[in-house]
Amino acid sequence: MENQKKIWRGKQLHYQPEKSHVHPFLVDLWNDVEKATDGRVVMEVLADNGGLKKSHLDIVDGVIQGDIQFYALMGSILGPITPTMNVQSLPFAFRDNTDVYGSMDGLLGEYLRRELGTKGLYLVPGGLMENGFRHIVTNTQPVQDVSDLEGLVIRIPEGQVFEETFRALGAKPVPLFVLELYDALKTGKLQAQENPLAIIDSLKLHEVTKYVSMTSHMWSGFNLIGNLGFWEALPVDIQEIILHQVRTHIGRQRQYTIDLNLELATSLKSQGMVFNMVDTKPFRQRLAGTFYQRWKAELGSEVWGLLEAQVGRLAE
Repeated sequence: MENQKKIWRGKQLHYQPEKSHVHPFLVDLWNDVEKATDGRVVMEVLADNGGLKKSHLDIVDGVIQGDIQFYALMGSILGPITPTMNVQSLPFAFRDNTDVYGSMDGLLGEYLRRELGTKGLYLVPGGLMENGFRHIVTNTQPVQDVSDLEGLVIRIPEGQVFEETFRALGAKPVPLFVLELYDALKTGKLQAQENPLAIIDSLKLHEVTKYVSMTSHMWSGFNLIGNLGFWEALPVDIQEIILHQVRTHIGRQRQYTIDLNLELATSLKSQGMVFNMVDTKPFRQRLAGTFYQRWKAELGSEVWGLLEAQVGRLAE
């Protein structure tokens, strides 16, 4: 009797809506993996974390334990597990997407992969999905200068680097899960939020905010991570197929989202949002010195050196 082929089943979670710049590409990725492996890998892609009412780190723990096979999330959310992942959200570190991908697809990404590997997580090479450069969005008045952030109650995602950045800039940051953001802005619990334009669009935040101040203060994306044991148990040919499909579909996702963020600057205006460009030099000056010195110590000289090799010297 012919042996039945082993089928590797699992779940891929992410916390964006189905109608987002993330979900369709992950669906395409795993559909093509299933086809290319002749059905040996079957991965269910679940938007909005599949309805799980758990924190990001609880879900990451589920990945480490093997209950969840893959997850996509921002690097700074992994900071409590691996502090070096905060490097992805270091303010004003990346000038453009070339800096981001040159770092994260290169030697810095390899370093982070080794770090996460010690925690039982596999950082998939080439699996960093695009979200975009982040801007400050307010519902009362635009941010024209760093002084306009003084006392501003602004939502931030989980992550120490976010909190320290906005406190250093004079704001009052409030960590809040992204899917609770719309209601918090609508009810006036928050005065502001900061995100790429793609998030404003996918969460319909143009309905509850008005001003977009183009600060590009941080870059953000979603790291594709997996359970290390699950990955290492896969046959080599399946690993190679997955990595090939990751390069293909994450490459598509990156370009789509870069183009989307450019297009949204026009379409969000047509929906009533008001845009203003910001001179970020005073923001950078506020962070130079003590802030960067503290984060160089937190991230370590090796990570800092790998970052500066790509982006140039930062104002310590």
